[in-house]
Amino acid sequence: MSDIGRQATRDITLRFLAEPTDVNFGGKVHGGAVMKWIDQAGYACAVGWSGYYCVTVYIGGIRFYKPIFIGQIVEVKAVVVHTGKSSMHIAVDVSATDPKTGVRKKTTRCLIVFVAIDSDGDSTVVPAWTPQSDEDKRLEQYAIRMAALRKEQDDELLAIDSSLK
Repeated sequence: MSDIGRQATRDITLRFLAEPTDVNFGGKVHGGAVMKWIDQAGYACAVGWSGYYCVTVYIGGIRFYKPIFIGQIVEVKAVVVHTGKSSMHIAVDVSATDPKTGVRKKTTRCLIVFVAIDSDGDSTVVPAWTPQSDEDKRLEQYAIRMAALRKEQDDELLAIDSSLK
């Protein structure tokens, strides 16, 4: 992809109404629908930052705080908080607003990692992101800590796998 005339975008916000097709057996929006929205917002953010097709390689630390109800206005905010060579760590926050009252609540939060893919299907270098504010630095440190924890988990799983053979 050419960078000529292209401005990388660090964040994106998707807004839409929660629909009856999103409901679970309990009458609230299904967690799977929320996870799909998180992946979509994360993808749009990663592509906007990198300029390449991107694939999800990790979703972690997903935390559901409050339910979302049909008819609420859903807002899914995704923001780049750390970049590696080809990866982008994106923090995603979901909130829901009752359009009748204007009351808004945070419903879900997570960290999602994407890798940029070139036209040959190989990972490719992404623009580096540098934190500017104290909040940016805090979020980047969080992403780095989560990456270290994922590495520990992967190492433990490999050890378990090799002991089972």
